[in-house]
Amino acid sequence: MANSRIAAILNVALQKASENTKKPAIHDTEIVERIELLARNAQNRACVRFIMACSLAKMDKPAIDIRKPYTEIGDDDAFSGRTYDEAYITEFVNQNELPCNPTTAFLTPAFRNRNTVLTPATNLVGRPESVYKATLQLLDDVYQKKLTADELLTETIRWLLIVRDEKRQRMRSLLAGLKATQGETSLPAEGIVHLIEHHLKLKNSSRLPVLVVAAAYEAASDYLREQVQPLRGHHAADKQTGALGDLEITLMDEQQVVTSYEMKTRKVTKNDLDHAMDKVFKSNQSIQHYIFITTEGIDQDVANHAYGMYEKTGVEMVVLDCIGFLRHFLHLFYRLRMRFLEAYQELLLVEPESAVSQPLKEAFLALRQAAETQENQVGLDE
Repeated sequence: MANSRIAAILNVALQKASENTKKPAIHDTEIVERIELLARNAQNRACVRFIMACSLAKMDKPAIDIRKPYTEIGDDDAFSGRTYDEAYITEFVNQNELPCNPTTAFLTPAFRNRNTVLTPATNLVGRPESVYKATLQLLDDVYQKKLTADELLTETIRWLLIVRDEKRQRMRSLLAGLKATQGETSLPAEGIVHLIEHHLKLKNSSRLPVLVVAAAYEAASDYLREQVQPLRGHHAADKQTGALGDLEITLMDEQQVVTSYEMKTRKVTKNDLDHAMDKVFKSNQSIQHYIFITTEGIDQDVANHAYGMYEKTGVEMVVLDCIGFLRHFLHLFYRLRMRFLEAYQELLLVEPESAVSQPLKEAFLALRQAAETQENQVGLDE
């Protein structure tokens, strides 16, 4: 955070918000409710960050119009909201673990490439609609002098701190409850399969197959003499990262990728296989094995197409069912099954919310606690 003055603005707002999180910084209850709506909405984490960037800019340069966060507008009182967001809000959010988008709000479709004043009548075409309407109204509230940018920033941070601390407390309670129910009885392999299968069926779980495979390698790396390369961001494009797939495996203590995994939460197609081979050839890497993991069924013609790749390319390709992969692994490495479960939980909990939502993390802990409680009861009954 290069600009010390702007850093000081954020730190003062944080201090004021932290001093008494139970007391609003604003007296107008409707405005407070609008800010709370933004801070608590799990579906949209961009709008609350957008408000922080705009209010920070207004505090830094009081002459600007908070409704004009685009230099393309061309007016003297317009400004670059994205610059404030990327240069200052990113670090502030990360340092304080605030529940916001990890990247700028100005790249979300509703806020991208605009050149008009943002008034309450503006149609941002985003969801939930109520959150975008509240965002526009808050900008107008500052413009109409119903509150100051300072009050808006402080109150926004106050609610983000409340939401952050509530999430931390729920996680602590769930982990404590899980620890309390863990006895000497381990879950059987099929119990773990059913637990993960249930977790994969929950909403917004597209990142989970990556964690399943990564956890398997983490648990068995000493036996396989292979290791998982650090996981990349869930939404990072292969072209940007240079990755061949969602997960890359190397031999122990080496950097050359020997196996690449690509995850699909839909059926794998022949085009997927051909595209994967194109990536391999263009990468000039001597990869040996390319594996697709899917949560859907596998068509026989796609499986046959994958089989034919070896003769054409020298790269062995296969399409596997995610749960089938997990079931085989847990029975093959039966004595490592709880090590797998611990690795999966650890990977799950450290994932950013942009990849794995808080409700999805909490759901896993609750599912595991229920499974282990039931297993312990069976052990007692026997």
